[in-house]
Amino acid sequence: MEYSTLGRSGLRISRLCLGAMTFGAGTGIWGEIAGLDRAQAARLVTLAVERGINLIDTADAYSQGHSETVVGQVLADLGLDESRMLVATKVRLRTGAGHNDVGLGRSHIMRSVETSLRRIGRDHIDLFQLHDRDALVPLDETLRALDDLVTQGKVRHIGVCNFSAGDLERAQGVTNCTHGARIVSNQVHYALTSRDVEYEIAPVAKANDVALLVWSPLAGGYLSGKYTQGSSGETGRRTTLNFPPIDPAKADPVVHVLRDIASELNASPAQVALAWILARREVCSVIVGARTTDQLSANLDAEHIALNAAQTERLNQVSQPHLPYPYWMQQFHDKDRVVA
Repeated sequence: MEYSTLGRSGLRISRLCLGAMTFGAGTGIWGEIAGLDRAQAARLVTLAVERGINLIDTADAYSQGHSETVVGQVLADLGLDESRMLVATKVRLRTGAGHNDVGLGRSHIMRSVETSLRRIGRDHIDLFQLHDRDALVPLDETLRALDDLVTQGKVRHIGVCNFSAGDLERAQGVTNCTHGARIVSNQVHYALTSRDVEYEIAPVAKANDVALLVWSPLAGGYLSGKYTQGSSGETGRRTTLNFPPIDPAKADPVVHVLRDIASELNASPAQVALAWILARREVCSVIVGARTTDQLSANLDAEHIALNAAQTERLNQVSQPHLPYPYWMQQFHDKDRVVA
């Protein structure tokens, strides 16, 4: 396993990290995505550690907090301390029915950290991330709360998720003026079906020494080839949940090329898709999720696949984006805090 430095920090993380969205038993959307119990999660974490992964990514909203709980239980069961497995979690999404159980206000952030620490069973969070922007809260209030958490030792480093280039520039401007804790990472959706990151987000991240972490590099499994027209009836979350949303008319040609290259390399389409994104200079680390050890092992094998120039160019050409904004962002927006 190779390792990268997380932005402007001293933290080294594995090039492939383990996503814990599948951990725990949730309802609603989490019923479609999650479902792994403590023993199943422990098998995935054990394999991840054996293969050199040293960061697990979760969130307070995953399965209504149960993902964080399972992560904490598994780390304790396996005796994995900070030197062997770092923990990243997030705040922003709704965690309760109360008016202040959502968003990036100081009150919600402070309560969320304490709850996450109890679930994970540690005295600090290695990477604490804003799950998204909150237009109803002043950015300086949010960043001041994060800086206080770093000063208190409850958070080691702060990151963001799904920030646009403009959001990232504004956040960096505030921290530069206040000399607060700097944002070291931006976790974004980046895949062969969603390459808009390359236009503005990646250059701004590079200019500010912000690492790019990638979520859903296989577009919710679509790039595995299981869901294209004529596939052999495979089951998976995309059969009932189209997230992140993709346009089959644009995605299916990508999958066809992935299959062709996979045949040339004696690999799977998913491994080729992961190899492509691991080779992108913009990317610090790629977060992979799984439901079984076989699936995780296959995904981790992608680190050993090297695409030649011709194969890379074929994928670049067939996946060249044409929309000014990512398809998945056009389809979804957060209404949690809209007051009727």
